[in-house]
Amino acid sequence: MKNIPICSFKVFAAFCMALCAVLVTLPVRAKTPELSAPLANSDAGKRPKICLVLSGGGARGAAHVGVLKVLEEYRVPIDCIAGTSMGSLVGAAYASGMSVDEMETTLKGISTELLFKEKPPRQELSQRRKQDDYNIFIGPELGVRNGSIHFGKGIVTGVQLESVLRQLSKVKGYLDFDKLPIPYRAVATDLVTGKAVVFSEGELANVMRASMAVPGAVAPAEFDGMILADGMLTSNLPVEAARAMGADIIIAVNVGTPLLKREELNGIFGVAGQMLSILTEQNVQASLAQLKPEDILISPELGDFSTGDFDHLPRIAPLGETAARAVAERLASLSLKPVEYASLRARQSVAVTSDLRPVDEIRFVDLKRVNPRAAEVVMETRAGQPIDQTTLDRDMNRLYGMGDFEHVSYRFLEEPGRRVLAVDAVEKSWGPNYLRFGLGLSTDFSGDAYFNLLASYRKTWMNSLGGEWRSDLQIGRTSSLKTEFYQPLDSRGYFFVAPHAGVEQFITNVYQGDHRVARYEATSLLGGVDIGTHMLRYGELRLGLLGGVVRPKLDTGPLVLAPGDSPVSVGGYRLRLIHDQLDSVHFPRSGWGSSAQVFASRTGLGADTSYTRWDVDGSSAYSFGDHTFNFGFKVGGKAGSGTLPRYDMFQWGGFLQQSGYATGQLLGDNIKFGRLMYYRRVLQGSMFEGAYLGLSFEVGKVGNPLFVGNPTGTLISGAVFLAADTPIGPAYLGYGRAKDGNSSLYFYLGRPF
Repeated sequence: MKNIPICSFKVFAAFCMALCAVLVTLPVRAKTPELSAPLANSDAGKRPKICLVLSGGGARGAAHVGVLKVLEEYRVPIDCIAGTSMGSLVGAAYASGMSVDEMETTLKGISTELLFKEKPPRQELSQRRKQDDYNIFIGPELGVRNGSIHFGKGIVTGVQLESVLRQLSKVKGYLDFDKLPIPYRAVATDLVTGKAVVFSEGELANVMRASMAVPGAVAPAEFDGMILADGMLTSNLPVEAARAMGADIIIAVNVGTPLLKREELNGIFGVAGQMLSILTEQNVQASLAQLKPEDILISPELGDFSTGDFDHLPRIAPLGETAARAVAERLASLSLKPVEYASLRARQSVAVTSDLRPVDEIRFVDLKRVNPRAAEVVMETRAGQPIDQTTLDRDMNRLYGMGDFEHVSYRFLEEPGRRVLAVDAVEKSWGPNYLRFGLGLSTDFSGDAYFNLLASYRKTWMNSLGGEWRSDLQIGRTSSLKTEFYQPLDSRGYFFVAPHAGVEQFITNVYQGDHRVARYEATSLLGGVDIGTHMLRYGELRLGLLGGVVRPKLDTGPLVLAPGDSPVSVGGYRLRLIHDQLDSVHFPRSGWGSSAQVFASRTGLGADTSYTRWDVDGSSAYSFGDHTFNFGFKVGGKAGSGTLPRYDMFQWGGFLQQSGYATGQLLGDNIKFGRLMYYRRVLQGSMFEGAYLGLSFEVGKVGNPLFVGNPTGTLISGAVFLAADTPIGPAYLGYGRAKDGNSSLYFYLGRPF
């Protein structure tokens, strides 16, 4: 699971890496022991088998790349590799045929955000999960089961990490690690038995992800019934695994960090990290004791670089190079002749061909709640068709985007006469019922300040077709209780029916010119039923009936504006279409989204007035580098003659919605609005989207205003803002000014439009 105030995204990176203090080992470096001359050839005509052992150390493991660079410079043959955690990542890349130059280029593209920003690309999420982004949710999703609250197994599930690891692997698919260009082993820890698990086969990305699953920070991986965590817990410097591969000489690289000083043990994360480091250091010392005089130990001096410094990997790698040169004389004694070494590296650089033969079956392993048919429909990979690795990787993201799984991976099974793609989609252990909380704040610094608190409870997979019951309770400026039961009509989930009901109390301000003349408090009690089609990750179409009553009450203002004692009866048809392919709701940098709605109020369905109201809005974003242009629009009005009733007019105005005017200052029965925003990322996020400085230019018109004296012509306004994604939601500080002189200062926590 996932989830520090806006003040510093670096602080959160530090936080997540304080869970990178829980994010990786902190062993004390040992001095290089007194070593005798390296082994002579044991057997006539044969050289000793040399194995490279790479320790865990989080971001400090980038130093392994610098060591590899020097080993190649001195033509030191590497016959096998064993690695733990970050060492397993570097080791797998090299063992599968990636060159040092490619690894150095790859390091430049790796960041904390890339590795640990948990959600898959938003475009790959199911539409129902995308809709959550328009709420004011903060913090992690909590599980509710048997009357108690349950938490996830880590701050992040590791799905994003595994996705990146797949991209780093030169070899795709399930394979025997002895058949790699360089035989390879990775070490993880079985959390049930407490013993080291040495992988000699598997899908490289899955294995690396298991070896890097830092307790508390990254959720454990599940493999063949085992619950696996970071190998640092049992064998952070896997010398024993290298010996088992037949190593005569071991070159061990230890990149662990020193234990924290007394003054650094300030807080629960520091203490927890220190405890973990002490335990890890014990197994490191045991591994060091297994080194023989002919072995070589390299311990890079990495200074203040922490295990969580994934944003500085290119600066860490050269420090490994420096450490390796310190033992250059020892390395030179292992050197091969140029021709012999070139021949060896040529053989080791031949990429293993991935097995992309078609599969006869796609099998979901051990699903207990989720209908396998519903899971398979989100995949583009099909039985009988050749495997496309890029498509298969996207399929894993889409499955995770369903919101039902804590981890998704795959493997290929060879059965008599059949080849099976086995998808290991691990259902959330803290599910199937979930609780989330939200917070929204806003103020215009002129007396109006509002807040909303939200709690949402969702029961999933109430039946085999995926029935879901969701209830939302909100308290604040708008207080409401809403509930909906979403029932797919088939296992593929293309069509659904959704009865819903809600009670809501809200406040509406009415302006004449620049002055607020009335304040209304209204209570609505509405219910209905929708039928629709769910277009997977692209959108949703609904058609339904809606009915109920609205009771408006004058809170402040002249009695002549009182709405009367009788409630307003509502009844009609509602059509809603949503399309959403934005990469982000708050700070989109690519994609587009739109929505359209028609409400046909009819007296024959119990309404006081017959009318038809429609509106369409949309936005699109285009980026180059850190610069983004965002285009948005909204149009709406009525169909046919007459005017809209005052309780269903368009209310507009406020930050980025005709900036400069007060929120809701413009009220009329039709609207035309367009907005061009430019924003530039001024601070790169680690786990969040970063910080932005932006400008907005807006043109609009609200026709047939309710009160004489309200603006009727074309309105021109603009805004300047500073915004940031924070652990408690997006935050905006902005100033807006209209051409006619209206201006306002705004602060929002939560989505402002």
